[in-house]
Amino acid sequence: MVRVSVIGCGNMGGALLRGLARAEGYHLTAIDLDPEALAAIEDVVDETTEDVAAARDADIAVLAVKPDVAPAVLDELALRDDQQLVTLAAGLPRGFVAERTDASVVRIMPNLAAETGDMAAAATNAGLTDEVRAMLDDVGEFVEVDESLMHVSTAVNGSGPAFAFYLIDAMKQGGIESGLDPEQAETLAAQTFKGAAETVLRDDRSVDELIDAVCSPNGTTIEGMDVLWDSDADAAVEEAVAAAERRSRELAEAFDDG
Repeated sequence: MVRVSVIGCGNMGGALLRGLARAEGYHLTAIDLDPEALAAIEDVVDETTEDVAAARDADIAVLAVKPDVAPAVLDELALRDDQQLVTLAAGLPRGFVAERTDASVVRIMPNLAAETGDMAAAATNAGLTDEVRAMLDDVGEFVEVDESLMHVSTAVNGSGPAFAFYLIDAMKQGGIESGLDPEQAETLAAQTFKGAAETVLRDDRSVDELIDAVCSPNGTTIEGMDVLWDSDADAAVEEAVAAAERRSRELAEAFDDG
């Protein structure tokens, strides 16, 4: 039984706890100063507490607080060198955290799909242990990257779910405009994105090859793709990723002394 304490049980911390609860094999402690946050997660964890010191009993402590709160929390943690500290905060450098704890530190950027076991995450190769790899495997897929790539990883997989939700809603609205009821349109759009994503992950063909496979000559798909190819849709998505990456870099500037 791996003991995991999550400090900060907001959206991301809560999603990770729910995902680990589904995976089983974990003793989960939720730590947060907000009683409402603890109440929202108490049905899936073994313990809830407002005391940050409870993380000293964990094999893996997860720092899931906002970046500006992290220094104060780190001052209270006092973890041992046989523990592992996983930081999720956007823009928070691994070195800044490592200088303030004796624990082994790894920086990761997960996303909310951890709750359902479908998380995409990036993890710094520095500080990544087999125990943390196993935890990440239990809630989705992850890649190991140099920390210099964490800003763009934050944009692609951390912010990316919101971009995907936006596109799903656009497809949903297209279905509603032509007569589907909202529930039907949402199911079809969301499941289509889910299936397409699984195909990209499991199929050896490139994305361009998969598009070609769906586009029969003179068929319906090629007509729709012609609209997309003639639009700036791809450029808009690329700029959304770039904007999120810029913001991650801006957040990191506050920790330059680390």
